[in-house]
Amino acid sequence: MVKKLKEDFFGRDCLEVAPELVGKILVRRLPDGEVLRERIAETEAYRGEEDKACHASKGKTKRTEVMYGESGKIYVYLCYGMHWLMNITTGQNEQPQCVLIRAGKVHKGPAKLTKYLQIDGSFNKCGICENPDIWIEDDGFRPEIKTDKRVGIDYAGDYWKNMEWRFIADGGIA
Repeated sequence: MVKKLKEDFFGRDCLEVAPELVGKILVRRLPDGEVLRERIAETEAYRGEEDKACHASKGKTKRTEVMYGESGKIYVYLCYGMHWLMNITTGQNEQPQCVLIRAGKVHKGPAKLTKYLQIDGSFNKCGICENPDIWIEDDGFRPEIKTDKRVGIDYAGDYWKNMEWRFIADGGIA
């Protein structure tokens, strides 16, 4: 039985949510009514102001304010001035956390995934649970998960860049 994820799924610590998102299905309804689906193959957790790789490490700003609010909100930002990357906020209010949707089964890489799903900055701060244009489904599939270091965060220093907070479907995805 397929069900949409609800707010309570995201209201937990990002280190619980991130591995559980692997295997779920990210769904996008396009303006013309076409529905695209991509199984999530990889995520990364970003956990609070103390996490030097997290955008919230610099405190609350206009860019990061969505991370300080309700869980289950989409946090989309532009990377290298050309690629939209999509995160979902987790945890409790004023505890800035999010999970980056790093790859899908077919579209490897966060920018390729958002390009395929036509996700851009207009989705920033939208709820993932009540949105008719984008949501996440659970069809019961549970892949084995392996962990690894997060990608592209050398600026965060050795301690934070070596945290194994990347969660990857191990052995493929259905």
